This record gives sequence, C-alpha cells and structure tokens, in this order.
Amino acid sequence: MDSLKVRDLCKTYIINKRQNNVLKNINMEIKQGEMVAVMGPSGSGKSTLLYTVSGMDHITAGKVDFFGRDMSSLNARQMSDLRLDEMGFIFQQMYMLKNLSIYDNIVLPAYQSKSGRNRAKRKEINNRAKELMHKLGISEIAEHDINEVSGGQLQRACICRSLINHPKMIFADEPTGALNQQNSKEVMKELNRINAEGTTVMLVTHDMKVAAKNDRVLYIEDGNIKGEYVLGKFTDKQETRERERKISNWLMEMGF
Repeated sequence: MDSLKVRDLCKTYIINKRQNNVLKNINMEIKQGEMVAVMGPSGSGKSTLLYTVSGMDHITAGKVDFFGRDMSSLNARQMSDLRLDEMGFIFQQMYMLKNLSIYDNIVLPAYQSKSGRNRAKRKEINNRAKELMHKLGISEIAEHDINEVSGGQLQRACICRSLINHPKMIFADEPTGALNQQNSKEVMKELNRINAEGTTVMLVTHDMKVAAKNDRVLYIEDGNIKGEYVLGKFTDKQETRERERKISNWLMEMGF
C-alpha cells in the first residue's frame, strides 16, 4: 500500500553559530487513507516535522518517501510541482490573496498547475471549485473579499483550495487554532469527511478534541517521537467523549 515513509529524519538549524537539533532520527509512516495527528509541547518540533515531510523545508539528513517518490532526489521545480499537484495545505493563519475573491483564491492553485493552463481543463476546475464550495456550505461567499467573511468561512475556503487539485495528502498545521469551538467542530467535520472519501491527512494540533477525531496520535517531544496512540477510525458522535478521555489519560502519561 502507498504511504508517506520517513526514515531517520533529522533537521538542524544553525543559530548564532550554535547547532539546534530540532528533529532527531524521526521514523514514521502514514498509510494511504489514514488521518494522523501530531501533538507535543510548544517547541517540540511538531510544525517542523510537518514542514519537512511535506517538502516545504529542507531536511538535514534522512529520507522522506512520498507515495513512492524519494523527495530528496527531486529538484526545486519538481518539488514545487509535487506540492502543487499532490499535496494540499491548511494553516492556522489563513493565507489568501487580498486582491482576489474567495472563489478566485480557491481556483488559483489549479490554474497554476500544468493541466490548468488549457481552457477545457479550466471549465472542469471551475465546476470542481463550485462543487467543493457547495459541499462546505460557502457557495454564497464566492464573490466576497477575504475580509468580508468569518474565520470559520475563511478556513473552509482554505480547505476547498487545498482540495482543488485532488491531492493525495493534506497537511494541516493547527487548522482549528484560530477558530471558536463551533467553527472548529465544523472544520474537523469536513476534514473527517475528506478523509473518509480517501484523502490522507496529517495534522498538527494542541487540541485534544481535534486529536480525538484522528485514527492515530503521535506524541513528539524534544525532536523525538516518544509515543503513539491508536484510536481507529472516527465514525460516531457518541464515541467522541470516550475517545477524548482516552487521549487525555494517555497525554497525561506522556507528561503533556
């Protein structure tokens, strides 16, 4: 089965001539169709892990195999194409271009891809954008500017944008971090639905409620994966509390 495989991954920054080992010999695998959360204290390397395995940041040593492709063998152009065509990104800060409407922000990555340059393909892209916006309940804000919508609507627009190119995998860094509880629930509902439809998801979170809706939780501390908790697929609202309780107990054991 295809997967994201990480072997002996190290990431080192040199700051003021001092070496800072942010990630130390990370080994992990996320199988196709899985939804995996990464948790840990501030400064533990959670976001750095997400950025390095998705090729947004260079690794210092080790190997990242993205569904059969060795990312260290790709040049900058190939890496950029891989991120554009096969990965989707959602961040806590909802980066969108201020001079474009919500709709135009969503279709932009697809227009930039190789196939998006032909007119027939653009019609397909436009239809997909409308379909995604309808699914996520934001069709009515298509022509709005980004400063005319709520945080929850904007994050759902970011999810639409991340899905526009049919990615193999979504990388989400604190996707609910800037949202209130209701909007956070809505965003997680969409991520669970996307995952149920087959898209692999890796997300970084500090929120137990968010982590409880993943198949597995990895705990990272001081640049090492210290533990893993397997929850299985999230299917039923009634089991939410039980899953949260299990995660809470496990995190206490881990010293979170």
